[in-house]
Amino acid sequence: MTDLSQTPASGDVPMPRKHGNSLLELTDRTKRRNAAETRFKAYGIAAIAVGLLMLVVLVTTIFSKGLGAFQQTFITLQVELLEEKLDKNGNRDLDDIKKVTTFGYAPIIRNAVEAKVTELGVETPLKGKDMAGLLSKDAAATLREFVIANPDEIGKTVEFRFLAQSRVDGYLKGRVSRDSIENDKNISVEQLDLVDALVAADVIEKTFNLDFILGADASDARPEAAGMGVSMLGSLFMMFVVLALALPIGVAASIYLEEFAPQNWLTDIIEVNISNLAAVPSIVFGILGLAVFINYMHLPTSAPLVGGLVLTLMTLPTIIISTRASLKAVPPSIRDAALGVGASKMQAVFHHVLPLAAPGILTGTIIGLAQALGETAPLLLIGMVGFIASNAPDSIASGLLSPNSAMPAQIYEWAKRADPAFYERAWGGIIILLVFLITMNTLAVILRRRFERRW
Repeated sequence: MTDLSQTPASGDVPMPRKHGNSLLELTDRTKRRNAAETRFKAYGIAAIAVGLLMLVVLVTTIFSKGLGAFQQTFITLQVELLEEKLDKNGNRDLDDIKKVTTFGYAPIIRNAVEAKVTELGVETPLKGKDMAGLLSKDAAATLREFVIANPDEIGKTVEFRFLAQSRVDGYLKGRVSRDSIENDKNISVEQLDLVDALVAADVIEKTFNLDFILGADASDARPEAAGMGVSMLGSLFMMFVVLALALPIGVAASIYLEEFAPQNWLTDIIEVNISNLAAVPSIVFGILGLAVFINYMHLPTSAPLVGGLVLTLMTLPTIIISTRASLKAVPPSIRDAALGVGASKMQAVFHHVLPLAAPGILTGTIIGLAQALGETAPLLLIGMVGFIASNAPDSIASGLLSPNSAMPAQIYEWAKRADPAFYERAWGGIIILLVFLITMNTLAVILRRRFERRW
């Protein structure tokens, strides 16, 4: 008999079982795909690791080479302000005191050094002039400025902390060694022996150098006196110009192009050119500024006003692109709802769309300003590296129109000078510039989050 329970029903065809297609079994193709995914993750992790490693190397190099600029070597001396040298008439007439040049103060400083060495009982074959050579050439000018500001101190003995010359500073920082000065005319082994003796007596010491942050640039003969302060003011005035021009012009152009401009071939050309301008090398804007603002409009060379105008032209495309992206990110329903309750097109944009886009606009603006703050090439073309400003501007007009430098241009100027002390200051200037950039980017994040919480 035939077992009907084992006979397939009419029309049913038994399906052969397929092997290897179970969800619990990995085929060769699945294994290859999983292996490819694993390799891709490994490549990504390796890329991130290499990027972080390069960042650590960069930051470590900058701080290891630049932190020394924030410390400077000083020599403490008791200086007798001889009346017969500084005020022969004894009437404390400021005009007569100003007639004494820095050369007239050199013997006074030399006497102070000799007196200190004698007081300490240090034996040295050096003469007074060579002993005084341990001090910066800025010492005489520092002493003269003090006497002019305090003529009543003439005839007294006053304690001063003078800058040591760059080779002495480099010796205490490990930048200069006894072997490296064999052919150096600026310092000798005997002078380094005297330096060691004065260090042991606490006459020479390294301390924090506030003048590097607040001071002005110095000539090639006085690298130890150079500072970033005046160039920081130059960058500050340039940023004021960029902010005052780029923000309203860029935002207004963005609002018009995104919300009001008709879509035709003219606006298409404008949009393409704005995108192209964002990719133009910054030195091209410098050439434009040189041709238009200096050669044609005859604005003062090396002035922060001109630098600000050039950086405004360079920053505008960035602000326009970021602002338009922020406006596009606002949902269309916001516009429709405002128009639906009777608001005009302008009211819908300025009362509803623009406040919602404010975080992105602020972020793009601050990032554009940070980019402009670090630009050097445009400033080279308008002469902001060929002038050493010795004093801070005394008014807003002076800050905008007087020749000055800027932080990136100052760093470039120091990096190309021969003295290693300027090279150290270039690294220190990079640290200050990074602090400004990190601060501006942090401000952008804070403002964005604050406005996002509000809306």
